[in-house]
Amino acid sequence: MKIEHYSFGRLVVEGVAYTSDVIIHADGRVEDGWRRRRGHELVPEDLPEVLADAPRRLVVGTGAGGLMSVSTGFAEACRSRGINVEVLPTGDAVARFNELAEAGDEVAACFHLTC
Repeated sequence: MKIEHYSFGRLVVEGVAYTSDVIIHADGRVEDGWRRRRGHELVPEDLPEVLADAPRRLVVGTGAGGLMSVSTGFAEACRSRGINVEVLPTGDAVARFNELAEAGDEVAACFHLTC
């Protein structure tokens, strides 16, 4: 799986353009229209399936300007499941996701596409 393009508010994955926030599951499924319960704060309840699947790595894109935050509870939920989390502004997170996916790592991701 490869993310082909990211720009503010738009992500292209395997030829499909998305204009709302996206989750990419470790099995390659793409889920768009992702919403968080607390808006710009990521909490465990926002990614129940990803946490249950416990991929080796999770890349979190916090928006073009990095305005989305990750709660302490979310980070702890990942650690307790053995998930290595990398939190980066979305442009950097896209590059990191592609790097990990190309290396064959088991990786999931969630991307806030704006702010």
